[in-house]
Amino acid sequence: MSVSLTQGLTSALARIDLPAPDELERLSGGANMESWRFSAGDAICVLRRAPSLEMMAGRPLDHAAEAALIRAAYAAGVMAPEVLVELVPEDGIGSGYVMRSIAGSPDPNLFLAEADPQTGIADIARELAKTHQTDCSGLTVPVMDTAQALGDLRARFLEYGGDRPILALALHWLEANIPPPVTPRLVHGDFRLGNLMFDHGRLTGVLDWELAHLGDWHEDLAFGCMTVWRFSRPDRPGYGLTTVEELAATYQAAGGEAFDPARFRFWTIYRTFWWALGCLQMGGFWRAGHDRSIERVVVARRTAEQELDLLLMLEDLAPEAERARALPAATPPLAPTEGEPSGAEILTAISEWLASDIKPLVAGRGKFDLAVARNALGIVAREIEQRPCATDAALAADLMSGKSDLTTPGLLAKLRRSALAKLTADMPKYPALAAARAKWEGT
Repeated sequence: MSVSLTQGLTSALARIDLPAPDELERLSGGANMESWRFSAGDAICVLRRAPSLEMMAGRPLDHAAEAALIRAAYAAGVMAPEVLVELVPEDGIGSGYVMRSIAGSPDPNLFLAEADPQTGIADIARELAKTHQTDCSGLTVPVMDTAQALGDLRARFLEYGGDRPILALALHWLEANIPPPVTPRLVHGDFRLGNLMFDHGRLTGVLDWELAHLGDWHEDLAFGCMTVWRFSRPDRPGYGLTTVEELAATYQAAGGEAFDPARFRFWTIYRTFWWALGCLQMGGFWRAGHDRSIERVVVARRTAEQELDLLLMLEDLAPEAERARALPAATPPLAPTEGEPSGAEILTAISEWLASDIKPLVAGRGKFDLAVARNALGIVAREIEQRPCATDAALAADLMSGKSDLTTPGLLAKLRRSALAKLTADMPKYPALAAARAKWEGT
């Protein structure tokens, strides 16, 4: 007999003498895990769980170990959530745990609009330093071997087709530039805007510890500074607030270790490549039936964002003549017809109907899903009209092997055009796109 979410939570909460959940609400966001907010008596709680047990397969940190780590970070003074109870198989609602809700909002744009940059980056740097100083003795925490992890990423890239030239270029650079080992520290693994809670511009909580491990702490700083996580402030690489140099100085002043720019560059490129593969993986989850939400397939198309960012970071490897070379002409979009509406026009009509007739009828998670659905329709419509292509298995193989590189005449210009075309179709509002187009096309 299937167990409802309310029944399963009632079972779990009874173990800590809390009453049955009330006002259960699915929260928006979360690329991998589900989050549900509810009340239990006077307590406001959040359930974090996997949409399916298959999504936990291969994770080095299961939910029991993740909850134990969060408890340790909380005890060490990190603004981590207070874990109340872990789910067990007998609850019948999968894998996860319940934590006390933290005041504030994770909305990055709201935070960036409200925060004083100096105060905001001081809060972030303090929590980063405390995280990296957390004692993990006696805990089951995976230790990251960079070379092994990169080998795993190579295998995943090949499994996903191995046919994206810009990703192949990044992989070859990473394999040639692995930094020497350091004394491992606790790395949060997902310390970025969107996973941090803020109230009136002040940090109130550090969420989403599923990727925590022992490794090089530069990885946390680099991940949070990726272009994709700067949201409305792409020109401020330090968490959308400041410069990387100011972030590093503030981090060190908060008790963090000395900053190494070369390590920071490696980890920025590594995590950008990692997230590109993570996006592709979402499509695999959807195809396999592990999570058939529309959000999965749309996130999978965000790979194009990371390809643009990787090329911007790696293009300095090309000779000046190649960086100055004009881009090949863009493929013209399909001309509109005067007869029956095209497939792209039909998709646009559906999107407009959803906005005018359906949007007023939905709320909460439904409104978020509706926005994702309209985004998906736009992607397909633009793909039909613009016909971008980001795959080339032969070129990707040459770049992975080093047979081709950015000294190859015309290659950088070709990759630039491909990155612009794919991102224009997939995520045209990505903040870095306009800057890249201005830099590469002079427009």
